[in-house]
Order: sequence, then C-alpha cells, then structure tokens
Amino acid sequence: MSRIIWKGAIAFGLVNIPVILRPASRSQSLDLDLLDLRDMAPVGYQRINKSTGKPVDKEHIVKGYQYAKDEYVLLNDEDFRQANVEATQTVDIVSFVDAASIPPYYFDTPYYLEPDKRGERGYALLHETMRRTGKAALALVVLRARQHLAAMLVHEDALVLNTMRFADEVLPMSELRLPKAARGKATGAHAREVEMATKLVEDMTEDWAPEQYRDTYRDDLMARIEAKIESGKTHQLTPPSEEEAAPRQGAKVIDMVALLRQSLGKRGKDKQEDESESETESETEPARRKTPARHAAARKQPAAKRTGATSAKRARSSGSKTAGTKRAPARRDSHASAARKSSGTTGKKRAA
Repeated sequence: MSRIIWKGAIAFGLVNIPVILRPASRSQSLDLDLLDLRDMAPVGYQRINKSTGKPVDKEHIVKGYQYAKDEYVLLNDEDFRQANVEATQTVDIVSFVDAASIPPYYFDTPYYLEPDKRGERGYALLHETMRRTGKAALALVVLRARQHLAAMLVHEDALVLNTMRFADEVLPMSELRLPKAARGKATGAHAREVEMATKLVEDMTEDWAPEQYRDTYRDDLMARIEAKIESGKTHQLTPPSEEEAAPRQGAKVIDMVALLRQSLGKRGKDKQEDESESETESETEPARRKTPARHAAARKQPAAKRTGATSAKRARSSGSKTAGTKRAPARRDSHASAARKSSGTTGKKRAA
C-alpha cells in the first residue's frame, strides 16, 4: 500500500469527513547516477555553503525567509502549521462545478482520498451525491507548506483529489498562433476532411483500457543497456552517429482526404491481421509478447514483417487443423498445379 502523505478532514459545509491522503501516481523513470568518467566514482548532490564553499550536513540546514539584505527569519514545520492550523488539516470545499468544464491543463498531481476512522458514512454520502450530480468539488488544501487549488472527483468507489494550478500559473492562449475555425480557407477544415477524419476517429475509438499502453521507449533503452553489458562495453561512451537528421521539408499543399482514406484502409488491414494473429496464438500456444499494447507491438515491427509472420502462422494453423474432409481440395489443387505445369511445358514444346 502507498504511503500516507497527509491526514485531515474534508470540510463539506458543516460536515467534516476524516480522510487520509495517499499518492495516486508514481514515477517509472530510470534511476541513473552521475559518475566521474575518470574513475567511475559516483558524483553526489552536495549542498554547498556559498560563503566557505564546503558541503553542509543535512542536520545543519534550515529554512529561512530573507526580509532584508543578509537578514533572515528562520522557519520550521511548526511555523508552517501554526500559520493556519485549520488550512493545514482541511480539504476545504469552496464550490462545485461541472467536472467536464475544467480545462485539462489546470490539473497537476492526483491523490487518493481514503476515509479515516469514523469517516466512512460522510465519505459515502459525499461520494454518492457527487456521482449523481456529475459535479467536481473545488477545494483549497495546504500540502508541503504550500496552498493548492484542488479538484475532488469521483472515480469508481473512490474520491480523487487532483491538485491544480492557479489561474496566474497558466499561460494565456492568446499568445499562440492558432488556425481559424472558418471553413474554406487554407488553414481551415473542409467539410469532406472533417467527414473522413470523423470516420477515422470512430474507427479508432475503443473502451478505456490504460493497461494496454506502456513506456516502450524505456523498454528500448533497457534493451540497449543490456546489449552494452553483454558486449562488455559498459565503460565506453557511444560516439555520435554519422547519420544526420533529415532536413525539414518546407510547407506544401497536402491532400488530407487522400491521407485519411489511406489511414482508414491501413486501420482495416491492421485489424484483420491482429484478429488473425490473436486467433492463431490462442489455438497454438500462449502469447509470447510481454508488451500488452498491440499498438506498441505494431510500432516495433514494420507492417511487411507482421504480414509475413501472420501468413506463416496462418499456414501452420491451417496445417494443424487439416482433417480428412479438407485433404481432398488440397489434392485437387496439386493435380491442378501439375496440369498447369504440364500444359505449360506442352505449350513451350509446340512453340519450339
């Protein structure tokens, strides 16, 4: 179970619901160390005293607010708590909004809210009310000595608290150069293009299944690391590649409808191959791929190779399932083939 980040209560009008805050996300980035190339010794992150240039031990480090040049007020965790005791212990709901109305760029970090002792009834009440109304609760909460705007959302049986950015932390879109929505212009979307794009979106629409996606670049990087270990090149830096990046092409007129039509055709072909592959694998042997995402697997190998592999699997599968009733057509095919060869040879002799 994930660690407890914070304990407090949800303030819902006059109702207080004791809750526990737990992290709802984790980092899967590779843990890389900094090394000294000369002797492979780790390079640590040292806190340096700017006056003496010497490292400072952790127990000697405190927080301070500079109120005048070289003059500081020292602060510790108790100062942060006593600044506003209630704010540091409460998820204070200030309003409710339609959950779909919150722009996605306001969201920051998700946390799970779990009912604490004697908090189950109030938790269930708030959860069911928000589920029925489809609302999100906007709240203020202090975490790690900083106040956050947060959105409380319903997901399955849980309440999720997602910290948000304040409005002044979001850069305005007015500075962006965006295409106009007007149709018929060079930068606008034409009706035929929208129609074809809508078909592609509908064809690519699936049920939400996040477990089928994964960080395939991390897998590729780990494969490269393992290859360097196996080849004994662990202390050798890879020289820059002689291949240069392809120059960027200038702007040109693109036939969007043709590209969308090709995309739809490719989607249909890939679907048939995926379905045939899955049927063959289930009948012959368990799937060997570790990657659960068929999308990731599709990126790993070219379409031609997948087609060849699928054809081979189909051939093995059809061979293993051939029964007595299906052998007759095969013999007829072989006789037909022999007849064709014979006729071809006869034709050549006649020509000669």
